[in-house]
Amino acid sequence: MNLPDERSFNRWFIIFSCLVVITLVLWNTSIFFQRLKEDERSKMNIWAEAYQGIDSASDDAHLELILEILNNNTTIPIIYVNEEGDIADTSNIEAEITDNAEKLEEYRLELMDENEPITVDLGEGQVQYIYYGNSPALNKLKYYPIGLTLIGFLFVGVVYFFYTTTKNSEQNKLWAGMAKETAHQIGTPLSSLIGWTEILKAEEVNPSFVLEMEKDIERLKTITERFSKIGSSPNLQETDVVRATRETFEYLKSRSSTLIDFQIRTPRQPIFVMLNEQLYSWTIENLVKNAIDAMRGKGSLSIEIKHDLKQAHIYVTDSGKGIEKNRFRTIFDPGQTTKKRGWGLGLSLAKRIVEEYHNGKIKVAKSEINKGTTFQISLKKV
Repeated sequence: MNLPDERSFNRWFIIFSCLVVITLVLWNTSIFFQRLKEDERSKMNIWAEAYQGIDSASDDAHLELILEILNNNTTIPIIYVNEEGDIADTSNIEAEITDNAEKLEEYRLELMDENEPITVDLGEGQVQYIYYGNSPALNKLKYYPIGLTLIGFLFVGVVYFFYTTTKNSEQNKLWAGMAKETAHQIGTPLSSLIGWTEILKAEEVNPSFVLEMEKDIERLKTITERFSKIGSSPNLQETDVVRATRETFEYLKSRSSTLIDFQIRTPRQPIFVMLNEQLYSWTIENLVKNAIDAMRGKGSLSIEIKHDLKQAHIYVTDSGKGIEKNRFRTIFDPGQTTKKRGWGLGLSLAKRIVEEYHNGKIKVAKSEINKGTTFQISLKKV
């Protein structure tokens, strides 16, 4: 059994064991509750017999025994009702209830729901009904299973959360490790390419060729630095997000198909936010590439920046196939993709950069099937 399977087995074994224990405890508690209820019923029957025989006590000793039985009940609430249905007396009930006829009648109905009333024959054709409720201890026991169930499910939730968090943490470490290793692997041939450009300059090769190579090398440097920052705390600097967005937009526009109608609308004045330009540029690039894929390489794409007193909002809108509303949140999960190629990490990476590294927010602002989608990034202004 490999490690992930073993952990999954352990997690579900613990959860299943907890549920079994909770079920057994609840079952035993239910049995215990019913037994106590039966015991209280037996005690009340004895108490009713004593109450019924108080007038027929044969001697003082007999009367003393009856009074001791009657006085022994200090917890169980009782309402005495005569044969006409009128309340004759009460015992162990708060004055707040006994002083209000309506409340007392409502309380009598509650007692009737808890226990069947006991009929007492007082002799000479007189009958009285004793309505009694559960003792405080029995009432507390009644709510005990609810509390136990909540605690049990809370424990199950903690176990599930622990294993899920551990798994996510390992995935994050693996992702960060792969990113850093990728940056390291790219770095070696990149250094070699820089050396070759110097040789080509010395050999007086056509300068335009060397210039294009240098542009691609700079691009590779940017990609390497991006990957190297994954898993580390990025350096955020006060940056004009309008300028940073325009620069990324112009770069992507110059390297994309002419079938894409690019547009950008931004305020004239700068908007300053705490930003890591390389990671922010990567985010915009991921959103733009995702939009181009959604439009299948043909359509209109716009970037718009708005702002209020506290935040700057960047909108990336395409005229692609759109996203179903029930996928607005899951679209950012790793592996969520409708493309035949790719790992579905672009939007997940964008969310990580915006929300974890920049303390911002990214979401699907709106989307209509076959009409297009708008993604929104919100960043706090300085």
